[in-house]
Amino acid sequence: MAAGRALGREIAEYGLRLVYGGGTKGIMGAVASGVLSGGGQVTGIIPEFLIDMEATRHSLGQLNELIVTPDMHARKHTMFERSDAFVALPGGIGTLEEIVEIMTWAQLGRHEKPMVFANINGFWDPMMELLRHMTDEGFLHTAHRVQPLIVDDVSGIIPAIMAQAAQLAADRGGEDEVISKM
Repeated sequence: MAAGRALGREIAEYGLRLVYGGGTKGIMGAVASGVLSGGGQVTGIIPEFLIDMEATRHSLGQLNELIVTPDMHARKHTMFERSDAFVALPGGIGTLEEIVEIMTWAQLGRHEKPMVFANINGFWDPMMELLRHMTDEGFLHTAHRVQPLIVDDVSGIIPAIMAQAAQLAADRGGEDEVISKM
């Protein structure tokens, strides 16, 4: 929870907008709360059926923008379209499913957006070992496209994203265009 609030404050301090799954409880809620308390902007994207499970209607009213989708697929697609980078804080099966889908899309060449595993207290170490194993066994044929950033400290997440975005922009020759989208 502390890492979530800290990341939210960092997002606000950098003047970035949080685009997230809309939950106002748990770690997702902590990130949104951190952004809002720091004066930042938050876009929540949540399917109708999760509103009362992952959020409260009152808390959703505090967001700068709320998008209600008909289902999880539309939620994930909208989040993907509206986001310039992806961060996976420690979480459960939903967090895992979402970041793996984003990594799959990167592997398939659908995006080059930064992907970050916030490896707080080594939480994602087993996942990193699994990815190494999959690569070693030849199952990640385009492993060069699946290179998530591993950041152990919350204060390093935004600088790592900005650095990778700048590098990608420089590689394409249009840094200002990419950075302006962030």
